[in-house]
Amino acid sequence: MKPRFVGRVGLADAVTVSNAALGFVAAVAATVDVELAARVLLLAAIADALDGVVARRRGGTEVGPYLDSLADVASFGVAPALLVSMAVSTSWGLTGGRGLVALAGGALFVAAAVTRLGLYTAYDSDDAETEGVQTTLAATIIGATVLAGFTSPLVLVPLVYLLAALMLAPITYPDLHAQDALVMGIVQAAAILLAGRMGERLVGAIGEGFAFGLLFLSLAYLFLGPRFYWRRD
Repeated sequence: MKPRFVGRVGLADAVTVSNAALGFVAAVAATVDVELAARVLLLAAIADALDGVVARRRGGTEVGPYLDSLADVASFGVAPALLVSMAVSTSWGLTGGRGLVALAGGALFVAAAVTRLGLYTAYDSDDAETEGVQTTLAATIIGATVLAGFTSPLVLVPLVYLLAALMLAPITYPDLHAQDALVMGIVQAAAILLAGRMGERLVGAIGEGFAFGLLFLSLAYLFLGPRFYWRRD
């Protein structure tokens, strides 16, 4: 007997499923090393972009949009929230008042991501723009923030609340054009590979520059994209 997915799941769907697996790895890594978790989180974001490229070239399947949203819940909802919680726990702990505020922010982030992904799948998946910050962008900002060295709870906790609110905000974000997505992907890959390389000061410094560059590009799109980024005709 053939497994049920044979003939129903395509190559793009396999890339999507790998995104979900990377989300799990990022969540586990967050309990050990937040910088490693940030790298895996950014790698999952690259996989999320690649599944769209593969779908356009090789064709998608009916199950694709559902798999995409489910994978994104793991990679860009649960994993970044856990990353922030683990980063905060080293300074604030998770049992006192401040720790509970951080946990509440993580829970709100997950809830906002799930809600936004459901709305996107139902209403926006065929459009060139969408309401609310994309979960991939929110997770990328968190990953880039950590890789750039901003791991203080005073940075991460307000950030996670802000991103949770913006995911549900009635603000229209246009999709990135292919050339811009490619530039982001190159910067992202360089940050993953080079940032924080132990024993290689020059390489680590270059990688940190890429992490800052990714953070700058992501924040620029977050705040300026809805008004100034050019839309497709």
